[in-house]
Amino acid sequence: MKKMIAEFIGTFTLVLFGCGAAVIAGADGTTGIGLAGISFAFGFALIGMAYGIGPVSGCHINPAVSLGAVAAGRMQVGEAVQYIAAQISGAIAAALVLLTIATGKADYSVAINGLGQNGWGAGYLGEYNMAAAFLFELVATFLFVVVILGATGKGAPAAMAGLAIGITLVVIHLVGIKVTGVSVNPARSIGPALFAGGHAISQLWLFIVAPVLGAVAAGFLFKAGLLDQAE
Repeated sequence: MKKMIAEFIGTFTLVLFGCGAAVIAGADGTTGIGLAGISFAFGFALIGMAYGIGPVSGCHINPAVSLGAVAAGRMQVGEAVQYIAAQISGAIAAALVLLTIATGKADYSVAINGLGQNGWGAGYLGEYNMAAAFLFELVATFLFVVVILGATGKGAPAAMAGLAIGITLVVIHLVGIKVTGVSVNPARSIGPALFAGGHAISQLWLFIVAPVLGAVAAGFLFKAGLLDQAE
């Protein structure tokens, strides 16, 4: 139960502060924090939680990470299912809180301003096509999980793991926000999409399938011993 509570709180924090940076603090660099600021919000939220709940649950706060850990042989399927349920619940709760806060501003509309949901295509940020969006999410999640599994593996400096993982998430956002808004985390995508509705729901499949495939591929490399620490 402690692990599930930790994963709920961790995912809640990531979604509230990461998506909140986009919705409340603003993507316009002239009047808000800009895309770089949003990138750092996601990364710093993860770093904080890595040290806050890492000793309790490992701070997965991402279904793709949990499934990557299963593929790597570091986690049982049953426990991963419990983690994923807690993560998705935390993301949905955070999206609801963010929506409630955002609607406190008179001119806010979820249909117009969004809720930090992911997407692609016409009308969405850089207007990249579906193939570009899928490839980015697949490769970015693969590399993200490689860093996570490597930084938390035997022989890795444990004190630096949270920092390395958080910085990687910042870099992924710096590169990919214009492409998909950056998911690499199905829970992070599910929460906002449920309240944004419509287009966000119809595109949600990509932000589940691509991150899971990328994470599992990374996990299999560690399971096969191809990325294990040299003896």
